[in-house]
Amino acid sequence: MRDLGVGFGYLIKGQRWVARHGRQFGFGLLPGLITLVLYAAALTALALWGEDFVAWATPFADDWSSPWPGLFRGLLTAVLFALSLLLAVITFTAVTLLIGQPFYESLSESVDRDVSPDGAAPESNLPLWRELWISGRDSLRIVVRAALWGVLLFALGFIPVAGQTVVPVLGFFVTGFFLTEELTAVALQRRDVALRDRLALLRSRKTLIWGFGTPLAVAFLVPFVAVFLMPGAVAGATLLARDLRGEETAGDATDRQPEDAAS
Repeated sequence: MRDLGVGFGYLIKGQRWVARHGRQFGFGLLPGLITLVLYAAALTALALWGEDFVAWATPFADDWSSPWPGLFRGLLTAVLFALSLLLAVITFTAVTLLIGQPFYESLSESVDRDVSPDGAAPESNLPLWRELWISGRDSLRIVVRAALWGVLLFALGFIPVAGQTVVPVLGFFVTGFFLTEELTAVALQRRDVALRDRLALLRSRKTLIWGFGTPLAVAFLVPFVAVFLMPGAVAGATLLARDLRGEETAGDATDRQPEDAAS
């Protein structure tokens, strides 16, 4: 159980690190803001024209007697919006990381240099387009896995009592695990750790991962909050990745002053 506290500690340390490095925090906000605007526009469009889309997709209901067409299409519209909102929550981190790959790579490298005893950080020798391809491919795989878990938990939600108590809690733990995988991928991909090996690392210390990812999953339910937490989450995930890899860390990253005002 100690790892739960350690994982949460990395989340706090990451937020403290970006608070001491204002420029990195500022750059780290941009991808989240871009993603938030895109998602907000898509959900607004769905809210405005979702009912028309459902009506177009269900012409067979035109001949039903009143009030069944309205009730049926209203239910489908609500389900469509709820599923779209769930998909937005699940994919927000992956899309933000993909858009902000150069920003978060730079932030993660700065954290590594700040806490490494020799001041060095692992660097990827791959061209940017190759990094984006690998990141996008792996993110898609993780989103598919998370979506499958989401469908399973949604079905379990219909179980009386347990579906309204135990299942939502399990959902936060599952979401926290996949969220942590996405965030640690920024640092682990630079270390040439493949997706299968990353998942094995995370599974080897599940309580550590849950301590970091579960509170973040709860906070990320509010996308606007996610925008401001994302830079610190990447920084904390870098510290977590170093722990998983058994890499030596020189002191507390949050207690050291920035070595370079431009970092």
